[in-house]
Amino acid sequence: MKLILAVDALTPSLSGIGRYAWELTSRLAQAGDIDRIRYIRNGRWVGDPAALLADGYTDQSEPFSKYPRWAKKFCWQQTCKGEVFHSPNYFLPEYADKGVATVHDLSVFKFPETHPVERVKHFEKSFDKTLKIASHLITDSEVTRQEVMAYFSWPGDKISAIHLGVSPLFASRAPEDLKPVLQPYGLHPGGYSLCVSTIEPRKRIDSLLEAYARLPAHLLAAYPLVLVGGKGWRSDHLHIMIEAGQRAGWLHYLGFVSEVDLPAIYAGAHLFMFPSIYEGFGLPVIEAMASGVPVITSNRSTLPEVSSGATMLVDPDDQELFLSSIRTAIEDTSWRAQAIKNGLAAAKKYNWDVCLKKTMDVYRNI
Repeated sequence: MKLILAVDALTPSLSGIGRYAWELTSRLAQAGDIDRIRYIRNGRWVGDPAALLADGYTDQSEPFSKYPRWAKKFCWQQTCKGEVFHSPNYFLPEYADKGVATVHDLSVFKFPETHPVERVKHFEKSFDKTLKIASHLITDSEVTRQEVMAYFSWPGDKISAIHLGVSPLFASRAPEDLKPVLQPYGLHPGGYSLCVSTIEPRKRIDSLLEAYARLPAHLLAAYPLVLVGGKGWRSDHLHIMIEAGQRAGWLHYLGFVSEVDLPAIYAGAHLFMFPSIYEGFGLPVIEAMASGVPVITSNRSTLPEVSSGATMLVDPDDQELFLSSIRTAIEDTSWRAQAIKNGLAAAKKYNWDVCLKKTMDVYRNI
């Protein structure tokens, strides 16, 4: 087998899609059935994908896009002929021969108001081309697989639902091991609630902030809310709310946190909350469960599927229910112990090596 893997999602600050792309990239080199693997990013060949994760990386290779269309077409035809081409990030190049595209979710189509206009236009213009040339699609969950079948009338036998994995770095840790990492952030083991999410509308951070602010003063003092995640888009009003919470003293917004520190920040949390109303998978929920932290998450989209009954499911738009659920999750020691046990067991199902194996099966089948 000869494989071309698109690595355009690999950047120093890995997003969820970037994490997926890196976990595949780092494992495919050791996969037994591949005779040759090449990496491409935005029309340029990449010799060492790991270099893309370094700050200040500059690509010096020749892009196909600088050539006339007829020459670019010829280059792509010769490049892709007879080879499996996998894009982990939705879009396939026009001349991919045996193309596999991973479709993480349909939020651009189902919730276009929550995305930048440019992104929506890009999907509307280009994604149909991918569907026309793809030999197979991969989704992160069965829920998303069913959505793709219904939304695009794609045959089910040409879509594989393959769950993502979770890094072994996300695990329970002793308080004494956490303190050196948490101290620079002003955090204490077991002394805060946590949400890890891009700050954007469909994540329902506004609902979380509104509910959390209504907790009794003694709980806000004992368990301030910590937000981790990039600014995102269409989030100006959210940042106004965040600034107000920080001034009141019950909220800490850390922004982007390095991958080195993030597992400890998960493991040190008293409670993890992820109220998103739409996800293709919901990896932060799995990372929190693997870290031995009780979880509240949304009762919508893929989140009930991936959390496997191990979390407290809520409607994030029901403020009274959300508030009472948060208080229960903070104070009910019996529920917390069972949630930790169930979460650790559920998280064991998610393994990057299994994800790779099933992805390799797709390659073989086409």
